[in-house]
Amino acid sequence: MHPRTGEAESFKEQGNVYYAKKDYNEAYNYYTKAIDICPHNASYYGNRAATLMMLGRFREALGDSQQSVRLDDCFVRGHLREGKCHLSLGNAMAASRCFQRVLELDHKNTQAQQELKNASAVLEYEKIAEIDFEKRDFRKAVFCMDRALEFAPACHRFKILKAECLALLGRYPEAQSVASDILRMDSTNADALYVRGLCLYYEDCIEKAVQFFIQALRMAPDHEKACMACRNAKALKAKKEDGNKAFKEGNYKLAYELYTEALGIDPNNIKTNAKLYCNRGTVNSKLRKLEEAIDDCTNAIKLDDTYIKAYLRRAQCYMDTEQYEDAVRDYEKVYQTEKTKEHKQLLKNAQLELKKSKRKDYYKILGVDKNASEDEIKKAYRKRALMHHPDRHSGASAEVQKEEEKKFKEVGEAFTILSDPKKKARYDSGQDLEEDGLNMGDFDANNIFKAFFGGPGGFSFEASGPGNFFFQFG
Repeated sequence: MHPRTGEAESFKEQGNVYYAKKDYNEAYNYYTKAIDICPHNASYYGNRAATLMMLGRFREALGDSQQSVRLDDCFVRGHLREGKCHLSLGNAMAASRCFQRVLELDHKNTQAQQELKNASAVLEYEKIAEIDFEKRDFRKAVFCMDRALEFAPACHRFKILKAECLALLGRYPEAQSVASDILRMDSTNADALYVRGLCLYYEDCIEKAVQFFIQALRMAPDHEKACMACRNAKALKAKKEDGNKAFKEGNYKLAYELYTEALGIDPNNIKTNAKLYCNRGTVNSKLRKLEEAIDDCTNAIKLDDTYIKAYLRRAQCYMDTEQYEDAVRDYEKVYQTEKTKEHKQLLKNAQLELKKSKRKDYYKILGVDKNASEDEIKKAYRKRALMHHPDRHSGASAEVQKEEEKKFKEVGEAFTILSDPKKKARYDSGQDLEEDGLNMGDFDANNIFKAFFGGPGGFSFEASGPGNFFFQFG
């Protein structure tokens, strides 16, 4: 017997008192003193392991519990603690072996039976999470890791997988907080550094992200994911910058190609890809490929439905393609999100254009451009009025006559408005809509026609064979 065994026992007893009071730091100190005197006593190591477990220091606790069973292979509580430490650290296979050893020593040990079930549950969750991760079902993988972490609260591997999934789900603050917790305990953890970088990368802070990836690779040079992410981040940054440069220089074709290549680099980077789609949409609108521009903006919005710039760009394309209802919807969304004067004005303009689009389009009726000159308007009226004049269609069916008469009337109406600078200005600005229209009540298309072509009976239609007409002017 060691001459100071009594002293060691006394330290152990004091440790037990502090342990019962839940003062684990003091208990740890006394158990350590007992071990210093008697380094071959299994139960001292067992007690200190239990204390370390209560302090959440599972790695150290694992060392003590392993030492306790090395000293006494039949020490049931030692094997139980070793298993519990393995399980807490996420090593369910090793934990199972320890619990099986307990059951060899004591086949009725209910704690070991329960812990064995817990260990196999952890193995199962781990397996499912890996499959889910491969299938990109990140939400389910997070669920599995949360379940596994209930039994393995100190497992960095599970926490990292969870954090990576959270980052891939766009839940960056949660992912950052998991990674930061690990880095507080282990500042050189390459996985945690990688996840911090991943969050920054997905939030489009690419330069900062690269610094974290490089740091992770310094800690673990063969970290495949960090290596891949670092490569992607650098490539994405370079391509995007080249695209922006080409755009500023007015080389839209090249900008389009560069943005397209950048979009192929990493489908997981939602924020950057949303910007790339919007940028490419801008390029397409410059190239007058408006439908493609709309598609690009729609893809940007699918990735990030808070992306104001994409809504504004798409709304402008809708305006340019006369899809006013869609434009109004986009401008409404923008104005609800950011109630600025400018956004209010854009919405008002779109609403006005929508109203204008629902009335008769006099330019279309005459077949002229909105910027047509007075002369062009006259020429167009001459051509259309003669084309639709009722006399020209006197031999046609009643249905055709009715249709042509309607067109003749519309042509006259259009000419009345567009040939009068004041009325035209009010029509163009949409004022006519606010003033109950351009009162066309006493309108007579024949009077307009006569006025245009000269005095009463200034011309007549004569048939010169079937379907041929010539005009005779008096």
